[in-house]
Amino acid sequence: MSKIIVLIGAPGAGKGTQARLLEERREIPQISTGDMFREMKDADTPLARELKETMAAGKLASDDLTYQIVRDRTSREDPAKTYLLDGYPRTAVQAEQLEELAREQGREIQAIEVDVPRDELLKRLTGRRSCPVCGEIYNIYSKPPKADNVCDFHPEASLTHRADDNEESVSTRLATYDGQTKPLLEYYEKSGRLKKIGGTGELEAIYGEVEKAI
Repeated sequence: MSKIIVLIGAPGAGKGTQARLLEERREIPQISTGDMFREMKDADTPLARELKETMAAGKLASDDLTYQIVRDRTSREDPAKTYLLDGYPRTAVQAEQLEELAREQGREIQAIEVDVPRDELLKRLTGRRSCPVCGEIYNIYSKPPKADNVCDFHPEASLTHRADDNEESVSTRLATYDGQTKPLLEYYEKSGRLKKIGGTGELEAIYGEVEKAI
């Protein structure tokens, strides 16, 4: 049976990398709420107009509106195919709405959490550096450049550090994630549909575990 894969992971857990590998190797489309919302900005449909009016008023899209946007976007997928949702659901309410969509589409839901210890997430996020020329990503703890603070490919360029990649900001982001996501994890765990994958170690080993969970 085709599935809707709900991939869950804190900032820095490597969720995006695993989603990209699934898309490349298993041809499982990654459907992102961020991409959906950006697409809506250029569309002229009743849903797009409602979203634009909501955003223009400085409000967040309601659970119902977000669900309708997800439903509209995923209805374009080949019904025989599994797809992966990125950024949805975010709450237990949205998870309940997704059940309705899964029934309508004849798909099963499989939730996968990429779990990384808090101290490792802090290192991954606070240690990030990037080259302003080519965009190459480094990490002072796990993937440092050959020379201190300069790109291996563009030695004339000093690496940049995002202002919000400091310990205080990162800790706040992770605490917010925990608060929002705990009910979602409990929701899928209670129904036996949550697989927890360790997100540390070799990339290919982690991917292998994700693939087995599917």
